[in-house]
Amino acid sequence: MIKNSIRNKLIVLLMITTIIPFGSSIIITYLYTKNSIEEEVVQESSNLLYQGKINLENYINELSGLTLSLYNNPDFINYMRSPQSESDYLTIGLVKNVVQTFLYTEKTIKEVTITFADDDRVISATKHSTVVFSMREGASEQEALMKAARSPYNLNIAPAYPQQENERKRSKSIATIHRALINIPADEVLGYISLEILPDKILDLSKNLYNTDTEEFYLLTPEGEVIYSSDGDTSLNKRSQEWIQEITDGNETSGTLEWQKDSFNGVMMYDRLSPSAGGWILVKRVSYANLYESAFSVAKINILFGFVGLSLVILSILFVSFKITSPIRVLLHNIQQVEKGEMKIESQSFGTDEIGLLGSRFQQMIGRINHLINREYKLELENKTNQLKVLQSQINPHFLYNALQSIGTIALKNKVPQIYTLITHLSKIMRYGMDMEEDIVSLNKEINYTRAYLLLQKERFGDHLDYSIEVEEGLKEVKVPKMLLQPIIENYFKHGFDIREGIGRIRLNCFSEHDELVITVEDNGAGVTAQKLQEIYEHFQTDIKNTTGENTSIGLKNVFVRLKLYYNQQASLELQNLEGGFRVTMRLPVQMEGDTHESNHYR
Repeated sequence: MIKNSIRNKLIVLLMITTIIPFGSSIIITYLYTKNSIEEEVVQESSNLLYQGKINLENYINELSGLTLSLYNNPDFINYMRSPQSESDYLTIGLVKNVVQTFLYTEKTIKEVTITFADDDRVISATKHSTVVFSMREGASEQEALMKAARSPYNLNIAPAYPQQENERKRSKSIATIHRALINIPADEVLGYISLEILPDKILDLSKNLYNTDTEEFYLLTPEGEVIYSSDGDTSLNKRSQEWIQEITDGNETSGTLEWQKDSFNGVMMYDRLSPSAGGWILVKRVSYANLYESAFSVAKINILFGFVGLSLVILSILFVSFKITSPIRVLLHNIQQVEKGEMKIESQSFGTDEIGLLGSRFQQMIGRINHLINREYKLELENKTNQLKVLQSQINPHFLYNALQSIGTIALKNKVPQIYTLITHLSKIMRYGMDMEEDIVSLNKEINYTRAYLLLQKERFGDHLDYSIEVEEGLKEVKVPKMLLQPIIENYFKHGFDIREGIGRIRLNCFSEHDELVITVEDNGAGVTAQKLQEIYEHFQTDIKNTTGENTSIGLKNVFVRLKLYYNQQASLELQNLEGGFRVTMRLPVQMEGDTHESNHYR
C-alpha cells in the first residue's frame, strides 16, 4: 500500500524534481566557482611573479652593471694588470676611491671586495671600516670566484644566508655578486670584484609578490638552495623537499605545478630569472584550503539558501500532496467497502474539482447499483440457475427411468439382447441427466455419457452414421461442467445430419494445449452461412434468450452461458465453417477453482 500510494509517489516525485535541481545547482556553482577561482589565482599569481621577476632582474642587473663600470676606469684596470704599483701613493688613493664609490653608490651594498687572480692579495671595505689591503685566508670564497670565471657572463650570484620573513636580520647579507675582471681583449682573468648585498631591497620586492596570510613565497637558486622563505623554515632544500627538485630539474622558464606531497596540498606557480641575473627561481605556493576558501563560502551561502528554499518547497509539496490525495484516499476507502459488499456509502463532499466530480459520480453510481441489485440481480441469478436445471431435465422425468429398467428386464427374458443394450444406454443417459446434485464431473463421465448418446444414434441410423471419440491420456480426470457435449452433438442431428452429403460423420477430440483443455466437435453437415454465424454470436451476447423463430442456437447458447457461469472469461466457445462441415471448439482451463459454481461470478 505504501509503495503504491499516489500520495507517496507524488511526494517522492516532487522531492526528486526539487532536490535534484537544487543539488545540481549547488554542485555546479561550487565546481564552476572553484575552477574560476583557481584559474584566476593562478593567472594573477603568474602575472605577479612575472612582474616581480622583472623588478628583481632590474635590481640585480643594476648591481651587475655597477661592477662593469670598472672597465671605464683605465687607471684601475692598469692597476689590476700591474698590482706591483701598489706602493704608488696616487694609485693606492685611486683604488680606495673606486672601492668607496662602489660601497656608497647603493645603500644595500654591505661590503666590497677586490681579489687578485695571481696572488692572495685582497682589498676590502665596509660602511663601518676603511679600505683594507690584506692577504686572502682560506679558500671559502674560491669556488664562488671560479664559478664567476667559468660563467659566460663572468658573473656568479651566490646566496649568503637564508632569509625569513618573520625574523629579518638586516646585518646579514642575502647574496654576494662575484664578477670576474677580464684583461680585454684577452681572456686572462685579472681578478674579481665581490659585492655583498643586504636583504632589504630583495625582501621588499619579494613581500609584494604574495599574501602573507594565505600564501607562501620562496626564492631559490638554480641549484635548489633557499635564498628566501616566507614560512620561517630555512632548512628547505631539494633533498628534503621533492617539489624543489621537481622545479629545479625542469627546463621551463615558468609554469604551474599541482602538488600533494610533503605535507602540502595545493598549487605552485614559479618563474625564473634570466641566467645573466643569476637564474634565481621565484616560487609561490597556495594550498587548496586557502585557494578554495571563497568557493566554500559561496557554496555555504548557496546551501543555506537552498536549504531554506527546499524547506519551503517540502512544506508546499506536503500540503499539495495531502490536499490532492485526501479525497482520493476517501474514495479508495469507499471502493474497498464496496468490495466487501457494504454498498451503503456515506455521502461526503469531495470538492468541486475533477476529483470531487469523480467522488460525486461514484456515489451516484453506487446508488444506482443498489437499485439495480434489488430489482434485477437476484432475478437474473435465479434465471441462470433455472436454465441449467431445465437443460438437465430436458430428456424425461424420473418415472421414465424405472419404466425403461422394466422394459430391459422383459427384453432380456425374451432373449432380445439388442433391445436390452439400447435400454441400458438410454437408462445411463437418464441417470446421468437426472442427477441434480452433481454439477461438475470428470471428463471421463462426460465422455461416457456422450458415447452412450452416440450409440443410440448409431442404432437409429445404422451405416448412415460414423463417429469417433479421441481423448488424450491424462485428461480423463479433468473436471468439466456436466452436460457440456451433448447439446453440441445433438445440434448436429437437428440441423446438419439430414442435409449432409454421404455418410454422416462426427468427430470428438479432447487434448491439452498451453494448460488448457481443448475440445473440438467436427461434423460433415452443411454448416451455416456467414450471416447466420454472426447472428449466433450476437445471440450469445444477449441476456435474454430469444424464443421466437427457429431455435437453431439455443443449445449452443446454453453451452456458452454455462461456460461463462463456470469460468467467466477464462473459457471460450468458437464456431467455424469447414469445407464440407462445421466445427465447434471449446477451450477450458485444466484446473478449476475449488469453490466455483454457477452463481459465484455474480456475488
